[in-house]
This record gives sequence, C-alpha cells and structure tokens, in this order.
Amino acid sequence: MYLRSIGQQKWQVRFFTIWIGQAFSMVGSALVRFALIWWLTKKTDSATVLTTSSLVATLPFILLAPFAGTFVDRWDRRWTMIISDAMIALATAYLAYLFWMDVARIWHVYLVLFLRSVGDTFQTPAMRASTSLMVPDDQLARVGGMNESLMGLVNIVSPPLGALLLEILDMQGTLAIDIVTAVMAIAPLMFISIPQLAPREPSGKRGAVLREFAEGFRYVWNWRGLFFMFVVLAGLRFFLAPSFSLLPLMVTRYFGGQVLQLAWTNSAHGFGFVAGGFILSVWGGFKRRTVTALLGLVGVGVGMVVFGLTPASLFWFALIVMFLRTMMVPMLRGSVMAIFQTYVPPEMQGRGFTLLLSAISVMAPLGLAIGGPIADALGVRVLYILAGVGCLAIAVVWALSPAIMHLEERVKQQKIAQH
Repeated sequence: MYLRSIGQQKWQVRFFTIWIGQAFSMVGSALVRFALIWWLTKKTDSATVLTTSSLVATLPFILLAPFAGTFVDRWDRRWTMIISDAMIALATAYLAYLFWMDVARIWHVYLVLFLRSVGDTFQTPAMRASTSLMVPDDQLARVGGMNESLMGLVNIVSPPLGALLLEILDMQGTLAIDIVTAVMAIAPLMFISIPQLAPREPSGKRGAVLREFAEGFRYVWNWRGLFFMFVVLAGLRFFLAPSFSLLPLMVTRYFGGQVLQLAWTNSAHGFGFVAGGFILSVWGGFKRRTVTALLGLVGVGVGMVVFGLTPASLFWFALIVMFLRTMMVPMLRGSVMAIFQTYVPPEMQGRGFTLLLSAISVMAPLGLAIGGPIADALGVRVLYILAGVGCLAIAVVWALSPAIMHLEERVKQQKIAQH
C-alpha cells in the first residue's frame, strides 16, 4: 500500500514544479560532464584517461545500484533526492575551489566524477519511483516521452553552451553553474510533498537491508515477464554501448569528417531524442506498451544497419538516418519505463529500477571491450552493422516471448482474479 495525498486535479502543478527543477539540474550536470571531459582532453590528450573517467563514473551504478534501490524503498524519497542533489553540488563546489586555487589534478576529477555518480545512483531511482506516486497511470507513457525529449534537449544544448561558458567564465565559473542548478532542483522539494509509501515496521535486525535486496531480486526473478525484459534490455545495451562511444571514429575514419561534422551528427542525435519523445508524449503509444517498445527496438536496429551501410559520400543521408534511428529510442525506453512504473508495486520500484540499472551498466564495459577490437580489425562501419543485426535479433526474441508481449494483460488478469 502507498499513500496518494495528491488529488488528480493537482498532480500536474506539483509534479512539473519538481520536474522543471530536476530539468535545470540535468542541464547543469551535462555542463559539468562536458567541461571536465574537455579539460581532461586538453590536459592529457589520452584515450586511456578518458576511458578511465568513464569507468570511474560507471562503477557506482554497477556496484551500488541494487543496494541503493533497497535504501530508496526504505527512505523518504523526497529527502533522498534532496540529500543526493546536495551531495553532487558539494562535490562540484569542492572541485571548483580546486580549480580556483589552480591546484586541480586528474585524480581530483576522477574523485568528483565518482562522488557525483554515487549521488546519481540514489537520486535517479528516487525520482523514477516518485514519479509513479505522483502521476496517474494513464499519463506515465506521456511523461516518459517528455523525459526522453528533455534528454535530447540537454544533448543538443549542453555542448555548445558548455564551450561558450568555458570561454566566458573559465572552469570554476562553469562548475559554479551546476551548483546554482542543484539549488533550483532542491528548492521545490523543500516545499512540495511527495506521496510516501506506508511506513514499514522498524526492523532493527542485522541483515535487514540484505534481506530486502534479496526480496527485490526474487521479485524480479519470479516475475518471468519482467525478468526477461531486464535480460533483453541488458543485451541491447551490450550492442549499443560501442556504437555510441565510437561515433567520433565513424565520422572521422569512414565519413572523413572533422569537428563540425561530428557536431552535426550529435545534433541529429539530440533532435531525434526530442522528436521521438515529443511524439510519444502526445501520442501515448499503443494500448499495449510492449508493442510500442517493440516498434522502437525494431526502428533502432534498422537504423543502425542502414547507418553502417550508408556510403561514405552520403554524409547528409547518414544524418537523416541518425535522426530517425534516435527518434525510435524514446519509443522503447519511455514505454518500458511506463510499464515498470505502472505494474511494479511502488514499494518495489527503487530496488527493481536499480537492478535494471545495474544489469544495463554491467553490459556497457563488456560491449566496449569486445566492440573496440572488432572496430579496429574490421572497421567501424562493420561494428554498426553487427550492432544493428544484434538489435533486430533481440527484437525477434522480444516479439516471440509471450512473457514479455503479454506482460500487461497477465498483470491485469491477476489483479482481477485477486478481487
């Protein structure tokens, strides 16, 4: 049981006030990532350093996410978000001070990237789980589409804005922007309540957190449709992670482009997210959200194959393909998140979401480890073709799995049977 203290007529004002604050925080975080990666690139010109920074930022999601979800389900989610955002802001403030004193080193950047990622490991599932408590079930897919559009806008805006701020404000000034946006995210949470889960009986026994983590894992394992969906999404991450990371090489090695062409490709990627998210937020998807997700999955796979097969002389066509391919991603992710938020009980959502996050995060470095040598040996475009074929194979598994395709109907039937 969970407590909904927000009326149906008031949810928009309360939810979107919080959502807008979080949106500003996302922009600030994106500016920090851009600024720090640019600083590492200029200072070291080392692929190893950049790879290490990505690994440092990924580790908390792999190691802490399942346990973070257990705590998110136990704690007040509003205060979890407040403390997480504050922790991220303090870490950024510390690094800004080091740059102001001109004593910042590479390991300082690694440390702050790690601490920010720890904060995100708690903040993200807390916000996702809170969304299902504030938004009516029939609006979750549209909100998911809006989230995808927001991510696209952030991808479009943050690189040029970050570059401009670095020229005007220098590094410490750019980092200070993130502190301001964090305050904008925290402020609404201080005054707006979020519906809370019914209080648990205090355990006080040693191992309670581990037992609740195991409970969350058993919940996912025993619900075959949800478990298979997790496996499929983890496999998708395995194929897609190398393609996102090696996009600069595809632009330079195959299409013969430079920085401007890479910027155009990133813009096409961002605009695709915005368009796909907008379509999903207006349309809402098919009645069966698993079908909408399957449509997105097929679209991503076809787009990857066509992008890899595009002749090097048709860069303009590659931009169109990139836009259309990325437009399908919100169809997949937004629908999956709506399914998750609708049918997973609120008291399980923190643990369930972070289990999914961990499964996906683990597959990213594995895909990179295999995809890199393939790209060096066979060419980057071959990697995109193989990744597209892999996505289409996953789409076939999705379509042929009754546990996934009929997940929603079975949950509804179980609820009817219980009543």
